Amino acid sequence: MSDRPAWERSASKRRQVALIAGVVTPIVAGLARTWRYTSEGADAYAQVLAAGEHPIMAFWHGRILPAIGFWRDRGIVVMTSENFDGEWIARIIERFGFGAARGSSSRGGVKALVQMKRLMAQGHPTAFTLDGPRGPAEQAQPGALWLAKATGQPILPFHIESASAWHARSWDRTQVPGPFSRIAVAVGPPFRVAADADDAGLEQRRLDLEAELRRLKARSLDLLHHA
Repeated sequence: MSDRPAWERSASKRRQVALIAGVVTPIVAGLARTWRYTSEGADAYAQVLAAGEHPIMAFWHGRILPAIGFWRDRGIVVMTSENFDGEWIARIIERFGFGAARGSSSRGGVKALVQMKRLMAQGHPTAFTLDGPRGPAEQAQPGALWLAKATGQPILPFHIESASAWHARSWDRTQVPGPFSRIAVAVGPPFRVAADADDAGLEQRRLDLEAELRRLKARSLDLLHHA
């Protein structure tokens, strides 16, 4: 049996991946040029790099599009699913200066985590959609925590909200900011996981990370209202 994902063994699916990526990429690029970002705490990214560390960016799946516009062209490697949707997403983000490690919390995750650990050792920042690829929405999966524990590198959580956006009818309510939308980005301080954390310790840090993302969501909404 082939180790290739099912979509890759289908010529029609391969064509669909190429078509979706080819159509969506210029649309996102065009929209992103009009988005107006306000941020708080974003200098933490440069500070982590200046300290000789490599951040593990962490956010919710539903904010992929505005995140692409804000963090583009930094060489950040993102974990993407090996399935059909994950592949066209990977192709799009690669065109905005991101890398992609194929895998997810539900399939191929160990392989992708090993790949991301190796890339971090080479100096690449990484990123996780904490609740991807299938949710539940805004419930953190453990991948970013495992990577932080294994590498000693800090997680850098952030949340993005848009003043004017369309929301998809998907599990994550994917947010698509409209043209010229105001977008607020709230970035938290470095979030660490002890190298000797046991299962209970990891679970506590997972809950702590969810709480921090809730705080950052509230803060990003506040930034929008006071912009």
